[in-house]
Amino acid sequence: MAPWTTSLGPSARRHFALKAVGITGFMTLFFVAYFHLLNHPIRPVTAMPLTVVDRALPFVPAALPLYLSLWVYVSLPPTLIADRRALERYGAAIGLVCVAGLACFLLWPTAVPAMVLDWQDFPGSAVLQGIDAAGNACPSLHVATAVFSAVWLDRQLRAFAAPASVRAANGLWGAGIVLSTMLTRQHVFLDAAAGTALGLLGAGLLAAWEARRASAAA
Repeated sequence: MAPWTTSLGPSARRHFALKAVGITGFMTLFFVAYFHLLNHPIRPVTAMPLTVVDRALPFVPAALPLYLSLWVYVSLPPTLIADRRALERYGAAIGLVCVAGLACFLLWPTAVPAMVLDWQDFPGSAVLQGIDAAGNACPSLHVATAVFSAVWLDRQLRAFAAPASVRAANGLWGAGIVLSTMLTRQHVFLDAAAGTALGLLGAGLLAAWEARRASAAA
């Protein structure tokens, strides 16, 4: 076992019950709010415009597993946090990201424009067509939470002294999830760009909180 991996198990086991309940509860509350706004918009829904990027990217149904892997990916950073206070700060920051996105969906409902797609020969079409129902488009919270997680997981891997190859794999996974939102036609480029900005803003806020805490402790 590589030296850097020896700290992963103890960190993951620390406050394990709290993490299990917290992550599950957080996702449950998020989806309740998400689908309520999706199914009951209070304003007319705006179709997001397509860009040259959207026209250039192919439709790749095989990217669906990568798209769905987000729910594993976003669980990794909180799982690796050993300090309870740090875990609470992490939850507050990712919570703010989600609340900001949900507020956008409430005040400005958006959807992916109707696209003519060839679903033939794709057995997962019913699953894919049902994801997000093409609504709650901008900013993409799928992208925002992936970017937030990628940034924070990279920070954690550096703290664990993980090799560059592992950090690169993390970056590729996060970037792959972002790309998959467009390859599966669940989002357009503008959704992904706005989601990226939101995710980076949330990660920057959490980094500032951690820096302030470290300064106060010193």
